[in-house]
Amino acid sequence: MLAPEIGSTNSESINIHGKNEKLPLIRGRGIFQRLGGLFSFGRSSQTMSDGYVEFGTLGPQPGRTLGTFAGVFSPVTLSMFSALVFIRIGYIVGNAGLLVTLTQFVIAYGILVFTVASVCAISTNGAVEGGGAYFMISRTLGPEFGGSIGTLFFMANIVSSALCISGFAEGLVENFGPSGYLISQNPILPDGRWWRFLYCSVVNTANLFVCLIGATMFAKTSAVILAIVCICLGSVFISFFAQDHIEVPIPAANALVQNATYHVSGIYTGLLSTTLIENLYTNYTADYTSNGKVVDFASVFGVLFSGVTGIMAGANMSGELKNPAKNIPRGTLSAVLFTFICYILLSILTAATSSRFLLQNNFIYLMPINVWPPFVAIGILTATFSAGLSNLIGSSRVLEALAKDNVFGSGLNYILQGTWRGNPISAVLTSWILVQIILLVGSLNTIAQINSVLFLLSYLATNLACLGLELASAPNFRPTFNYFTWYTATIGLLGTLIMMFVINSIYASSSIILCLILVIVLHLFSPSKNAPWGSISQALIFHQVRKYLLMLDSRKDHVKFWRPQMLLMIASPRSACPLIDFVNDLKKGGLYVIGHVKVGQFLAQRTDPTIEEYPHWLSLVDHMKVKAFIELTIAPSVREGLHQLIRLSGMGAMKPNTIILGFYDQEEPQDFFQNSQYATSMFDSSVASTTVKVFPLRDTGTERTVDQVQYVKMCLDVLKMKKNLCLCRSFHLLDKSSINKNSNLKYIDVWPVNFLRPSDQDPFDTSSLFMLQLACIINMVPVWKNLHLRVFHCETMQSDSILNMAESFGSTSNDFPKSLNEHKLRELLNMLRISASINQVLEWSRLLNKLQSNGSTGFQSSDSDYPSTMDQREGTANNIPESYLSSVNELIRQNSANTAVVFIYLPPPPDSSTRDEQEIYSRYLHSLSSLTANLPPTVLIHGLNAVTSTTL
Repeated sequence: MLAPEIGSTNSESINIHGKNEKLPLIRGRGIFQRLGGLFSFGRSSQTMSDGYVEFGTLGPQPGRTLGTFAGVFSPVTLSMFSALVFIRIGYIVGNAGLLVTLTQFVIAYGILVFTVASVCAISTNGAVEGGGAYFMISRTLGPEFGGSIGTLFFMANIVSSALCISGFAEGLVENFGPSGYLISQNPILPDGRWWRFLYCSVVNTANLFVCLIGATMFAKTSAVILAIVCICLGSVFISFFAQDHIEVPIPAANALVQNATYHVSGIYTGLLSTTLIENLYTNYTADYTSNGKVVDFASVFGVLFSGVTGIMAGANMSGELKNPAKNIPRGTLSAVLFTFICYILLSILTAATSSRFLLQNNFIYLMPINVWPPFVAIGILTATFSAGLSNLIGSSRVLEALAKDNVFGSGLNYILQGTWRGNPISAVLTSWILVQIILLVGSLNTIAQINSVLFLLSYLATNLACLGLELASAPNFRPTFNYFTWYTATIGLLGTLIMMFVINSIYASSSIILCLILVIVLHLFSPSKNAPWGSISQALIFHQVRKYLLMLDSRKDHVKFWRPQMLLMIASPRSACPLIDFVNDLKKGGLYVIGHVKVGQFLAQRTDPTIEEYPHWLSLVDHMKVKAFIELTIAPSVREGLHQLIRLSGMGAMKPNTIILGFYDQEEPQDFFQNSQYATSMFDSSVASTTVKVFPLRDTGTERTVDQVQYVKMCLDVLKMKKNLCLCRSFHLLDKSSINKNSNLKYIDVWPVNFLRPSDQDPFDTSSLFMLQLACIINMVPVWKNLHLRVFHCETMQSDSILNMAESFGSTSNDFPKSLNEHKLRELLNMLRISASINQVLEWSRLLNKLQSNGSTGFQSSDSDYPSTMDQREGTANNIPESYLSSVNELIRQNSANTAVVFIYLPPPPDSSTRDEQEIYSRYLHSLSSLTANLPPTVLIHGLNAVTSTTL
């Protein structure tokens, strides 16, 4: 029965300038008509196929009000200045020296520039929405990897916010606390670990209130804050040239070089070449803010890099930007260049004017040397406060994006429920609480290393995403940013990976392990693992599979490396679940294709009905947990459809070599989706109080789509196409779950004898060897390996002939083997490394006499119609007595009481070119049916190609 016709969508409702318009879907080149006016792309509203163009929401979107300067340049610059520009330049230059400092800035900004190139490439390749870096990574690398990196990026923003707030508290104490530079005589703020934690908590709470009001307010004031910071920084540059020799007192918090009764000072020399030379090289000492821990290159770089990790601040605001594709590249690159120039000039002037002792023991040295010290105080407080606020906003937006994408399922539902007027209140509160926890660490320099490693990991993922897109050669990866190539992404990726371990190998290893754990957890449990935005892994797999398929040459096939490549023809999966499962075990890592033919005329259809059914078949594969491909076709008959599938299934050298058909019998089909180990309701749906079943069963009494003649001709066609043939019967009796539980099932049986025309050479011909190979394969599968493989040997030579042969060799019957062929068969099994016992069938001579006494002519030769590998004895019985077939069936049944599956030799169909094919084919099927009646699950096998090897 043909599937219902698939309706087509002729128009799509989209939003243009706030109005819903009905637009035609244009095929081909993606030209949009009736669009009057500018539009921008947003979230895709529909995924279209069949040549249609995929598009998103058109027109300006509410909430997108920020431009390049206010939305990107200002927050990026403020984040990159943060605590570093006023508080830690002296620490870096004093310990690392000017040369190493400049080298570290070049390394850091090199990593940043290459990462920015990747960010710009992604942001100019499609619509960027809220979530910034997480959105870009997840839409490229997929939900599992993107979700794990997004989680770590969220944590990085939390740590960065805590870092900036710690810097704010440090600047506050250094100016208004004991020995403060602004009010040293009458300090108004006490100092101490918990006092600083209190100040940090107050500042963090102030950030919370600003975030609760809304991010737009911060973005609009960021330009003003940036102007204040730049004025303060300008005063610092002026002071380097305006001030002469000054003795600068060391802060009271530095107990390494002074105590309560002994105070020391550092020297500000003004611009001197001798001071510059003194500060050129490294001289690592103890850090007075970290309990006297001696610093090194890694710890200094960790602090430096933590101050320049704000390149994602603009991307984090992507949900509020008017045009993220333009705003993010322009604003980010401009901010990177501006801050790099400022840091280089500040480092050089610091090295040329301040003694090393001052730089190492007074991190806030810029205050007392300034022409007006409050400038620096204002700069410290505004820069750190705005950077902390920016990171708090960014972290809340990333958390909101994770919740929207359902990455952690219902665990983040409260984030979506706690949104008010587009502001994620619950996400802001969650971020605020986590920042409070990080503030307990205390030391700014310790927080800085954690911050740097987490940001480097997110940058690594960004570069990896772009590198994957470039290597996959995805046609839709066409960024308008022209300065990105695969080697910029590679350099950025390697640079971030190396510097992560340089900064702190323990933090780096821990973050990577945590990322991998998150990937595994999200892959197994995340509801978003089948997210509709795709994954770069699919593009990379396609790229590699295509490359290796081209390398796979069928002309180089060798029997040593043969493996079964199955095409299983299925009418309805409902009645074939055990067989589908069995063939999955039988494939031994080879190709497994499930084929289905819809009978009908394709030209009479408006659309291809297999397109609508294909997703259901993929769901079947997922439900059955089999490693199979699906091939569907529509043809006037099942036989013609079989021809199509045999010829076209697979690709390159991966083509089916074995065709598996169900047996043509009168067995009533069973629904294994009901009350079995395969039970499911996913293929049943209710329409108007009626249950509609996908893959319906054939109704009893309904005419079959294949009659006996067509069925036998299909078998003939398979052999003519030089494919191995298997016919499977009684697999509705197979219950894999009971194989290990049920002690009654002990054996896998092989009957290597052509029962319709037996011969002594049957166990050694191609079909029998193929049968042994498949039985051995199924016995290697874990579920089946506890069963014992038995080979039943039916000797046609009479016992007196064996005795005469023994006497001719001068031996007695006791010395001579009971059967020459049995001995030969045992040697063959040993050479093939097949562990099996040989059971001699004692009753065979009696059955053979019954066949011969009937005067049966046995087989009609079909040599002219078959490949040369089939000899003259192959054909089907002309007049096989029913009593013989019943006796053979009884013989097999007597030996199969404890058998899980039986493999039986399949004689090829007869040649009916000169006789009535209806009669001949019916007799052939009747013979097979009588032979296999009431047996356990049975596989009738006819092989055409050599599949075993005894050589290395």
